[in-house]
Amino acid sequence: MTKPKKTSRGSLTLLGNAKAEFPSKPSVEILETFENRFPQRDYWVRFDCSDFTSLCPITGQPDFAKVRIEYIPGDRCIETKSLKFYLSAFRNTRSFNEEVVNRILEDLAACCQPRVLNVHGEFAARGGITVSVDASFPE
Repeated sequence: MTKPKKTSRGSLTLLGNAKAEFPSKPSVEILETFENRFPQRDYWVRFDCSDFTSLCPITGQPDFAKVRIEYIPGDRCIETKSLKFYLSAFRNTRSFNEEVVNRILEDLAACCQPRVLNVHGEFAARGGITVSVDASFPE
């Protein structure tokens, strides 16, 4: 995925870019941030992705999930379109459900260094068993 030149939105390259292509694999480099204008205040930001998809590492079959991301920003906030592109990259990624949630947590923590970050993945039933995974930063 090639990023276009910087725009009047500073370092944000995906927002407003209709030509941006979905990435083939997740990477922290996909994620973009912007300045938190209220760094003195603790407030929660929540993202709900009700149509998250990844692949079973053994069978290659799709795993469907609802993913909730909640964080208290530090100096930077996560830009939503870049998060959408990042999450979509898991559609071609073979990984266990536990690994997916922890990978999202680690990548988001690395990109925006939040005060607090929680990622919750609720995966659809396979063989009558659902899997829910919660990961938090700091540990």
